[in-house]
Amino acid sequence: MARLKAGAKNLITDVPGIQVGNAHDPVLKSGSTAIIPDNPAVVSVAIHGGAPGTRDVALLEPDQTVAQVDALVLSGGSAFGLDAAAGVQSLLAKRGKGYAVSSVRVPIVPAAILFDLLNGGDKNWGLDETPYRHLGIQAAQNARTDFELGTIGAGYGATTATLKGGLGSASTLLPSGATIGALAAVNALGSVTYDHLAHFRAAPFEIGDEFGGLGLPDHLPQPSEAILSKLTNMDSKAQPLQNTTISVVATDLILTKAEAKRIAVAAHDGYAQAIWPSHTPLDGDLIFVLSTGKRAMTDPVSDMQMLGAHAASTVARAIARGVYHAAPDRTDAVPTWKESYLTT
Repeated sequence: MARLKAGAKNLITDVPGIQVGNAHDPVLKSGSTAIIPDNPAVVSVAIHGGAPGTRDVALLEPDQTVAQVDALVLSGGSAFGLDAAAGVQSLLAKRGKGYAVSSVRVPIVPAAILFDLLNGGDKNWGLDETPYRHLGIQAAQNARTDFELGTIGAGYGATTATLKGGLGSASTLLPSGATIGALAAVNALGSVTYDHLAHFRAAPFEIGDEFGGLGLPDHLPQPSEAILSKLTNMDSKAQPLQNTTISVVATDLILTKAEAKRIAVAAHDGYAQAIWPSHTPLDGDLIFVLSTGKRAMTDPVSDMQMLGAHAASTVARAIARGVYHAAPDRTDAVPTWKESYLTT
């Protein structure tokens, strides 16, 4: 069987009919990301972390009335970052997008946030309006099919246990001709590498050298004392929402909301394959699944099996790429992967 290939851009936008926009503020050290389909899309979600921060996710359940959404938002800023979705919503409303209720249109924009309030940026907006609504508007205005990875958008201020986090993306072309794409803002409590080594936990799924090409280490080490210490001796004041990996998986296959929900559940395997540990009580880990509905399944059972498996592997690759491409800043509390492991 031929090896799987990434799409032309190796981004979620290899799925036809999707654009991604990013905006961030270096002083704030935070940002937002908008995922905007060309047309309203079927979306569902699976939340497996213990501390999620979300907006409008209840309507994504298969038994709820609204069938499609107009955009998705990932943002830093903890609960304040949910304002980014209002910004995206306002811009889409001006464009005439949204769920029709008589003569009114209401853009449906579910969102998820991660905690980056203690990363060294200036979050002192006091009683003023938070900056995230404006970041959401900018992200939506910046939506296109090409975008950078690493220290950008929702991943701008992200961290992991030992390395700087970031925004990552990847795509997979399936033998059926369908496309899967993933986008991940990586701000995990856990580690994405084998502790003190440069090797990514997602290495078995790497396509080419998309995150360094190092493969697996010669032997798989036990978790280091540094990681174990972080888990067992956390500050007793640690609160929910202080970590989180939030992601979007997209496909051009036609999915119902129930099928999208099942793929979202399966895609969480990618977190376990790329981050140790994942889905902790202090992580808000979730995955949206979006269908642009451009390609019919030929064999629903086989196609769903293949889609679930490769949604997970594509998510794992996106996570590794987000960390791999992170850029350094003098205020960072942890180094980037490239600072730690690339020799000059």
